[in-house]
Amino acid sequence: MQTALPFRVLLYYKYIPIPDYESFAEEHLAFCESLGLLGRIIVAPEGINGTVCGTPEQTDAYIREMRTDSRFEDLWFKIDEVAENAFKKMHVRAKQEIVTWRFDEEIDPNEITGQHLTPEEFRRAMQEEDVIILDGRNGYEYDLGHFEGAIRPEVASSREFPAWIRENLGQYKDKKILTYCTGGIRCEKLSGFLLAEGFQNVAQLNGGIVSYAKDPVVRGKGFEGRCYVFDERISVPVDQDEEFTVEYCPTCGKPADNRVHCSWQAGCGFAKV
Repeated sequence: MQTALPFRVLLYYKYIPIPDYESFAEEHLAFCESLGLLGRIIVAPEGINGTVCGTPEQTDAYIREMRTDSRFEDLWFKIDEVAENAFKKMHVRAKQEIVTWRFDEEIDPNEITGQHLTPEEFRRAMQEEDVIILDGRNGYEYDLGHFEGAIRPEVASSREFPAWIRENLGQYKDKKILTYCTGGIRCEKLSGFLLAEGFQNVAQLNGGIVSYAKDPVVRGKGFEGRCYVFDERISVPVDQDEEFTVEYCPTCGKPADNRVHCSWQAGCGFAKV
């Protein structure tokens, strides 16, 4: 596969039982290091969630090897071309969940989850009347960029969603709920939780904002700002036709092109994109 830039970022996840997840994580780290990849991967009994970066040759080798495992033969890799490596290290960690929700009751996306909508379907659904658009990310991610009309969740982590939803969205159980997140993984369980709580009509953006931004039809329309990503890029553009407006750090007042609180970085926290 030819690329115009020297590096590629692979974003992927899959909910699939991995009973030997701890040994799998150890072996997978060694494999990634043998290829020279950098990135961050979480392996849990319920599946895998990863973002890795490398040259086209390295990422092609990773994709080929992953698909030789029957559990991952249909793994969907979302690919971004980048000018430099988006990570500084390679981490593969074994955890109990690939996204830390800590629900009171187990939510298995293979058994209960919202309807998956393509970017085109999601765009049309957002324009319907009487629809609730719920951002499935954290508040600071919403502040950097979000879909028009979306509700800002007053949460700092995924584990705070259940209480926040029960306190703030209970009156909307008869409404159509649309959820979205960065790459789709958080919505798999978030939408399932909503259904388990009695919400009747729940759908999610398949592939998340990342796929929405690349869709040749919607071209990222309806998204305001940029999408926060968990690597050295900090954020990526979404609307293909929008010229991003320079922001100003709310703490130090310096101009910057993405909104990250400056206490997170040396000096002004707006890392360059």
